[in-house]
Amino acid sequence: MYSISFAQNVAVVNGKSISAKELMWAYKKSHNGNVNVPYDTLQAYLNLYINFKLKVLDAREMGLDKSADYQEEIRTYEDALATHKKAGVNYKDNDFLLNEYREGVLMFNVSEKKIWNKVQEDEQAVNEFYVQNQKNYNKPLGEVRAMVIADYQQSLEEKWLKSLKQKYQIKINENELKKLARL
Repeated sequence: MYSISFAQNVAVVNGKSISAKELMWAYKKSHNGNVNVPYDTLQAYLNLYINFKLKVLDAREMGLDKSADYQEEIRTYEDALATHKKAGVNYKDNDFLLNEYREGVLMFNVSEKKIWNKVQEDEQAVNEFYVQNQKNYNKPLGEVRAMVIADYQQSLEEKWLKSLKQKYQIKINENELKKLARL
């Protein structure tokens, strides 16, 4: 049996709730306002959203939210939102918008450290990945380098997400998700 607090949430990631309202706001924003969503589509989106939340959690655990650069970037964005509000531009979901920005910057920063920089800094790892997966590439590394790098980055991200899913507890409220879906 779910607790009362879990009833309105579609998921809980490491004790932090993802409300039905938050999920649908994010979905609607990234899908041109469409909210008539089949269950399997919404379930797939929730999985992507959980992956995003896991990366943000990892960034916070690494202390990336404490860096001066991050703090300054967030202050600048908050000031811009406040200026728009004073000018009469009122964002209905200001809290969601601000949180999305904060988390988006963290997700970008942690992805840069965990994935993108690794490719730039470790040429040997890229070469080893190419050799281990050479059956997928019918050409010399020089000709398929961009594809190899993309695949290597995907591999790093998959391993990272797998470790995060083992590290943090995730609960999905299927009943609430089904209520949101338009079957």
